[in-house]
Amino acid sequence: MTNSTPTAALSAAGVSIWLDDLSRSRISSGNLTALIAEKNVVGVTTNPSIFEAAITKSDDYKPELKKFSAAGINAEDAVFELTTADVADGCDIFAGIYESSKGVDGRVSIEVDPRKAWDTEGTFEEAKRLYAKVDKKNVLIKIPATLEGLEAITKTIGEGISVNVTLIFSLDRYRAVMNAFISGIELAKANGHNLAEIHSVASFFISRVDSEIDKRLDAIGTEEAKALKGQAGLANARLAYQAFEETFASERWAVLAEAGALAQRPLWASTGVKDPAYSDTLYVTELVAANVVNTMPEKTLDATFDHGVVTGDTITGTYAESNELLNQLEALGVSYNDVVNVLETEGLEKFVASWKDLLNHVQEALDAAGAEG
Repeated sequence: MTNSTPTAALSAAGVSIWLDDLSRSRISSGNLTALIAEKNVVGVTTNPSIFEAAITKSDDYKPELKKFSAAGINAEDAVFELTTADVADGCDIFAGIYESSKGVDGRVSIEVDPRKAWDTEGTFEEAKRLYAKVDKKNVLIKIPATLEGLEAITKTIGEGISVNVTLIFSLDRYRAVMNAFISGIELAKANGHNLAEIHSVASFFISRVDSEIDKRLDAIGTEEAKALKGQAGLANARLAYQAFEETFASERWAVLAEAGALAQRPLWASTGVKDPAYSDTLYVTELVAANVVNTMPEKTLDATFDHGVVTGDTITGTYAESNELLNQLEALGVSYNDVVNVLETEGLEKFVASWKDLLNHVQEALDAAGAEG
């Protein structure tokens, strides 16, 4: 690990840098190994959109698709095999970091089929199936933070499986996620699992909050409204960190910590800037605090490495002004609850659409491979 770069400074400030991307070529070319050595990357996250791009825009998977076609394997099973294989290979690359960090980092995430996001039992069964198939201690199973997903999170953690909870936009839902995690740890304890081996992160989305709220502020059109643009994403995340601090300082958690349990860390997701008017490292350098993860698309990682200015903790001490900002938005008629509900709905719709696109493209590739003989 280098120690004289902005990404090194970010790591030193307590932020785990994870890459929000994975593909077979990134693994086989040595690119992922280089990012670990040069840019302080200590984990990877994936989602349906990432796999859709990886598998459909590359020839790397053609040999296996041809083999699957000859064996009569359908698109869903082919996708399951391809994605779990990539994640398992990624886990192997991060095995050393996993060991040296005692399981905190060196993690690779894989998401349950997003079409099951509203199905508690289906999500739970899929989580167990993915965990068994990848068969690596450092895999994280991603479960969307829908209302139906909360119980699935508890049940999965209760089985001793580490979980990345994804698509969190609201503070209320984040608190419910932390409660589901703690309930899961309590269940795992009752089930006799080693609590020190169970890890979890809660993926709180950032840039999409600004995109939606900025659009509403532009529609209002006043100078007062425009002056608030580009601030809500940070304020929301900072208040999430406050909720994290409060939750894991509770007596309920202290009992579990005494038994070896580790707190569920906040993970900043959607940290690529959507508006070119904003600094391309905005959602990195302004969200620095101990015990957080920032999962970055490569463009954001490169920008941070090149010119990010890390000044230490930029979260604690900001809670009053962050609350005030959300109050100002409400006063202007920008409904926080409506914004986060829209974002959750849209986020799930996008993941389901990407998953369906992936299945369709893989089926086309299977058919083409079959036609080739």
